[in-house]
Amino acid sequence: MERIITSTTARLLLVFGLVALAGCATPPPDDDPEGKAEFEQVNDPLEPANRWVFGFNDIADTYLLRPAAEGYRAVTPEFGRQRVSDFLDNLKTPIYLMNDMLQGNVTLAGSTMERFLLNSSFGVLGLMDVATPFGIPGHSSDFGQTLGSWGIDEGPYLVLPLFGPSNPRDAVGLAVDSYADPVDYYLQNNHMHWVSWTRLGASALSQREAYLDALDDAKRTSLDFYSTMRSLYRQRRKAQIDQAGAAP
Repeated sequence: MERIITSTTARLLLVFGLVALAGCATPPPDDDPEGKAEFEQVNDPLEPANRWVFGFNDIADTYLLRPAAEGYRAVTPEFGRQRVSDFLDNLKTPIYLMNDMLQGNVTLAGSTMERFLLNSSFGVLGLMDVATPFGIPGHSSDFGQTLGSWGIDEGPYLVLPLFGPSNPRDAVGLAVDSYADPVDYYLQNNHMHWVSWTRLGASALSQREAYLDALDDAKRTSLDFYSTMRSLYRQRRKAQIDQAGAAP
């Protein structure tokens, strides 16, 4: 797959956007101030379309991703899973560094560079996180956070097919991070597309395995799993944006 959006993909995205807009929830009337305030606080005018996509994602997760994550946990000891997670995280360091700098957080950028140098050398190309025991804990940083730290509003809540909870700002951030990834750029331009796809699949599998128990608990205890996930996502992103916008 080339690193461009094909016309077919563009058309699909346009169709999805139109369907989402057509499925906008109707806000309460002006004579219902409490309902209107709650509607604005939830910030989910696309809820009907979002719930449809959420249901699709839940089916895909139930019958594909979750069983794969369970199998991965069953056949791979925790030590091995941690090595995979550390290696994949180390590959994302250039993206973290780029966003640390764009956020003006020189302190975090320095820590990110130190972690990369330590883990890529003494950590055997990132297979082991040796930086944390040295007092340099890891963190993630993405372009959605960067946009938020610049004061750009998140926009309405949005559920993306397969990617899950998001919003327009974070969706743009996801695209920017993907195209700015130097590792993926190298792989794509040297005709190693299978390595790029393998990395993507391994990342999805590793992340899903890490959240197996937490998501199972949330789904089991939620009266409305969709609302729970929406709330958890927005709380988590707010905390990350606040951290990104904090003084270095």
